[in-house]
Amino acid sequence: MKYYLFIVTVNKLEEGKKIAKILIENKVAACVNIIQNVISIYEWKGKIEEDSEYILLIKTTEEKSDLLIQKIQEIHSYETPECIGLRIEKGSKKYLNWIDEVVNK
Repeated sequence: MKYYLFIVTVNKLEEGKKIAKILIENKVAACVNIIQNVISIYEWKGKIEEDSEYILLIKTTEEKSDLLIQKIQEIHSYETPECIGLRIEKGSKKYLNWIDEVVNK
């Protein structure tokens, strides 16, 4: 079994909670952590932007990763939401087994 950590940014805590709950309820993710007080500086449509955002750290399996990307595209308020998946190379066997159990119920 392969596992992934996805990084998604949002501009409102309420949106982060909404996305997290949808992913968990639909068995697309096992856990979502929300990190507050992040400053993002980026170029968008030819301008340098600076925003206060929240980072969602989303844990899932490889089998659910395409569905997760699709769900983020559907429910996220951004025109081009950040949705980056990093393969988890190592981790606690108990924790990784828990991710598998939760998303495959």
